[in-house]
Amino acid sequence: MDRDRLENKMITLSVLAALGIAYSTLLYFQPALMGRYPLDGIVGVVLGLYISSHPAANLMDMLFYRRGIRYRFSSRRSVVLWLSLNVLVLLVSGIVVFVGTTRWITRTE
Repeated sequence: MDRDRLENKMITLSVLAALGIAYSTLLYFQPALMGRYPLDGIVGVVLGLYISSHPAANLMDMLFYRRGIRYRFSSRRSVVLWLSLNVLVLLVSGIVVFVGTTRWITRTE
């Protein structure tokens, strides 16, 4: 993988992680972003699944299609940074899906 493409993917992953953290934080401090809990929950679940699709695609490329062998990492440190960023984004997306699901099934009376 070209160094520029790797840097672009790292920036994309960082932005997606920040977006997920921002959405979860907003739902924590606001009673309802869009006026209704189920709508907030649906948006959260869809956003979380979209966020998790990027690191999952990277993992599939590395494991099953052997494209990871051709990645041109400059050092072991960059490999560890790449993998830890993917794991971090997967963790953030799991939190967003969890928060969205709990918001979706919450009863408001």
